[in-house]
Amino acid sequence: MEKFFKLKENGTDVKTELMAGLTTFLTMAYILFVNPSILAAAGMDKNSVFVATIIAAAVGTLIMGLVANVPFAQAPGMGLNAFFTFTVVLGLGFTWQQALAMVFICGIINIIITTTKIRKMIIQAIPHSLQYAISGGIGLFIAFLGIKQAHFITFTGEAANQIASSEGSTIFNSVNLAMTNFKDPVALLALIGLVITIILMLLNFKGAILFGILITTVIGIFMDVTQVPDFSQISFGIPSIAPTFLKLDFAGLFSDPSKISLVLITIFAFSLSDTFDTIGTFLGTGRKAGIFDENDEKLFESENNFSSKLERALFADATATSIGALFGTSNTTTYVESAAGIGQGGRTGLTSVTVAVLFILSLFISPIMGMVPSAATAPALIVVGVLMMESFKNIDWSEFEVALPAFFVVTFMPFTGSISNGVAAGFMTYCLVKIVKKEAKDVHPIMYIVSALFLINFIIGAL
Repeated sequence: MEKFFKLKENGTDVKTELMAGLTTFLTMAYILFVNPSILAAAGMDKNSVFVATIIAAAVGTLIMGLVANVPFAQAPGMGLNAFFTFTVVLGLGFTWQQALAMVFICGIINIIITTTKIRKMIIQAIPHSLQYAISGGIGLFIAFLGIKQAHFITFTGEAANQIASSEGSTIFNSVNLAMTNFKDPVALLALIGLVITIILMLLNFKGAILFGILITTVIGIFMDVTQVPDFSQISFGIPSIAPTFLKLDFAGLFSDPSKISLVLITIFAFSLSDTFDTIGTFLGTGRKAGIFDENDEKLFESENNFSSKLERALFADATATSIGALFGTSNTTTYVESAAGIGQGGRTGLTSVTVAVLFILSLFISPIMGMVPSAATAPALIVVGVLMMESFKNIDWSEFEVALPAFFVVTFMPFTGSISNGVAAGFMTYCLVKIVKKEAKDVHPIMYIVSALFLINFIIGAL
């Protein structure tokens, strides 16, 4: 074990790595409850998604630990699962089988761009301000979903709220937006859960989000929100993964020629979000802990290939996405919660292997998973959204030409219920700003190509 993971060389030991793995697992285990809940809204079998989530997390994290020897864990990504359900399936009208096919293709694309200079070109083409805006915008979108899931606010369009012009015609049909009165037991339980989770977070309690979900679920039993199953009639065996395993619909995805451009743009949106989440996590946490060296930090500044350790880590992340799609879950990505284990001293792949083993052991708790109500997972979505706001600090909001495209990215995601709409709005606005400022030559051709694809897609939709 010492020889394989090079523990002494990395200034660590077995005990430290095991504790780091446990810490990382506790901080990200909420995904076991949240991911099935989100993908179930797309029509997928909840128990099957639970198993797929564990397999994707375990396999991806094992690859990360055994191949790259770095202390990062993987699981289906928050934001990406919301994009899968609320944008691709419920918004754009694709079936979840077709959405899985998109995720698989996204993984293949990420593998290709990780092993070629295409990856480098794409990263360099998109300005840093938009990269940060995409990350923060996804966080705001997640928080918005959590607020709605918690029943904290109500949305009702009413004729009485219409604003009329001087000619008498309706120019704006407002939405009656109000805070709930908390007579709704779901809203009340979610509020209790949010307070509990916030307190645990403020106390730096390890696994705060997970324990917030569990405590809220227990409280929900006494409020008749959590439905307790008859344990004498159920089995704690591993649920069947058959409902989602290998259900990818490639034929249906490309059967309609009029939707080809939409399919390609959606796959690009998947790949874009996945890529930047991963890069940000690696360099943001690995750099501080010394896991990646100076050459890794200058990954996109040099024409040479980057460090083999980071290259293998990126490759592990890319392969996990396609593997997860085969079993039946949305994009698998590297979790920023890995920083918790790194903060506990995790420095090698032994930390990742520990996380993977704990995920596998979780296969036997699916009956308990089914008890968790949406009121218990909603606070987790809100808190995760808060954590993703950190990227906003890297945007120069004092510069209008920088702030404008970033603002459109951030606002269009939650307001339109679509991550891709936010990306499209930001990209097209950025190109327009540069053209007006007579700085068109400063924009990478890839930005123009992608923006043109987004524009064509909107035109096709209008027709």
